[in-house]
Amino acid sequence: MFSSLFNWLMGAGRELAVVLISMVPLVELRGAVPLGAVAGVPAIELIPLAVIGNMIPIPFLLFFGEKLLDWVCSLGPLSGFATKYREKLLGKTGQVTRYERLGLFLFVAIPLPGTGAWSGALIATLLKMPKTKALTSILCGVIVAGFIMLLGSQGVIGVAHLF
Repeated sequence: MFSSLFNWLMGAGRELAVVLISMVPLVELRGAVPLGAVAGVPAIELIPLAVIGNMIPIPFLLFFGEKLLDWVCSLGPLSGFATKYREKLLGKTGQVTRYERLGLFLFVAIPLPGTGAWSGALIATLLKMPKTKALTSILCGVIVAGFIMLLGSQGVIGVAHLF
């Protein structure tokens, strides 16, 4: 599904495709970097494009995330998913609260399922963290995650070229 979306976006340019895919929740930079690497976007361009795309929605989430989550929880078809997602986020707040900015940074930086800038921003909003401190921690985490994903992508691509 995402590869066909990426191919469709490639019509506008692979760089724009990387930025737009980085903005999508749950996929974010973690999906855009490998797709951009496969599409041949040079790493020197790929990381900044993916970071910019991933960070565009974050200030809005820091200001309106809790209201957005409440609204999605009230929607019929999405309410079950959104409620479970909120519970999952609240379950992870202990890790972030204990170490505050460092915890938020690590939560965003380590590319595991369910972590990332969107989840980090929503956790920061639910915990009422200061927005500038949260934004800085999330940005640093996104940059580190970008490099981790790039290294992983280059390794996979290198192995694929052996066969």
